[in-house]
Formats: sequence, structure tokens, C-alpha cells
Amino acid sequence: MSHIHIPDGVLPFWLWAAGWAIALVMVGVAGRVAGRSEARRKVPLVGVVAALMIVSMSSEIVPIAYHVNLSVIGGILLGPALAVIAAFIVEAVLAMLGHGGVTVLGLNTMVIGAEMVLGWALFHAILKVIKPTRAGIGAGIATFLTLAVTTTLVVGIVWIGGGGEAAERETGALDPSTLRFENPFEEGLFEFGLFGDGHGDEDEDAEGERYLSVGRFALVVYTLGPVGWLLEALVTAGIIGYVARVRPRMVFEGALAEEMARIPGDETGGH
Repeated sequence: MSHIHIPDGVLPFWLWAAGWAIALVMVGVAGRVAGRSEARRKVPLVGVVAALMIVSMSSEIVPIAYHVNLSVIGGILLGPALAVIAAFIVEAVLAMLGHGGVTVLGLNTMVIGAEMVLGWALFHAILKVIKPTRAGIGAGIATFLTLAVTTTLVVGIVWIGGGGEAAERETGALDPSTLRFENPFEEGLFEFGLFGDGHGDEDEDAEGERYLSVGRFALVVYTLGPVGWLLEALVTAGIIGYVARVRPRMVFEGALAEEMARIPGDETGGH
């Protein structure tokens, strides 16, 4: 829900250029922060998290036209610095695969990076009031709240860039013109679009493009969104709950924690 599937040439130059500028600053700061730690040891983890996010964002749950981001999971496991770097990698690959234009790569990096960092921050804030044994529940709550915030951010970006109109996105079983649900399983439960965007009308040319008022666009998003947020919260709760039991330091201390910087049996620092 918080990924902007908009082709090149739709948003005004000043908006997507500002997105690029903000994203580059975010990545630059994150790189400097990560460079002060033993980040090189966590490159494989960044790669794995980024790959999982790419696959999940390419797999659509058709009835509600929603794809799981796994962004909060990535934020919790990587920490804020590496999360921003992973967000840029994910968005660069997705842009090359047609999930939104290259011009919106900066805005998408900003949104997903903010999603990962906010999810990490909310999770650790929630941990201060619940027991560590309930880390999965905390992660689920953090996910739901985070997606609500970043989805609102996306609606705001569309409104600013669209001047009151938004290109109609794929809405699954929901007919945006009537706000009624049709047969949700007509085309199956999942749609996998790793090598194609699979978002229908968004990629039509200017003559075939359909538009929604931003008000109706927001209504569609907030009709479908909570269902997707809940599904992702449940997925996140299960995964983080499991990882917290088997590798607690990855969840509670983060990828760049000093205790995690040294691989067991590698006390010499790898030299």
C-alpha cells in the first residue's frame, strides 16, 4: 500500500526531484552511520532482507490488491541505518522491473525507508511497556501503526503531485467507481509480477489513463488498507516472534549492535 506505482512523466519535476534529493541525503547519512560500525559483516543480511522485500512486493494478494512489504521486519532486523540502504536497493530493483518509474525512485525510497525506520522505532518504544517474550505482538502493533502512517504519506504525495486527481490503481475485487466488491477469486488468490508491474491501468498511455479524485482514491486506499495492514501485522508478528526466540540479539539489539559485530570464533576480527 505504501509503494507508489506511478510511471515516469506523471508527477511534476519539482516533486520527484525533491524526493530524489531527500533519498540521497537519507542514504548518505545512513552510509556514514553504518560505516562507523562493523557494517561489512552485515552485508549478507542486508542482501537477504532486500531480496525478501523485493519478492514480497512483487506478489499481490489479488482480492484486496495488496502486497506485503516486510518493511517493518527489515527495519527491526537491520536497524535504521542499514534499513535505509536496503530500502534504496529494493526500490532501485523494483524500478528496473517496472514497479513505478525511475523518477519516483527517490519518493519510494523516502517512503519505504521511513516505513522501516518508523517501524523499528515504534517496536522499540512498545518493548518498553511489554515483556520481551511478547516481541511478536509488539512487532505486529508497530506494523499496523506504521503502515497507517506511511499510507497516509503516500495519499498526501499523490494529492500534492496530482493536483486533485490520481491515476487509478489496481483495486482487486473493489470497483473504485461504485465501491462495491465483485468476485474476489475470479483471477486467483495471488498474482506474481516480479518481471512486470501487474498494476493494470497505471501503465497505460496518456489517452488510456483513467483518473480518480484524490478523495475517492483515499477512500479506496483506506477501505482496502486496514485489511492489508492486519495481514502484514500478523505475518510480522509471527516472524519476529520466532526470530526473537532463536536469535534474540537480532531483534532486541539490531544488526549493528556491538555484541553482534563479532562472529563466534572470529575474535581476531577476520584478519
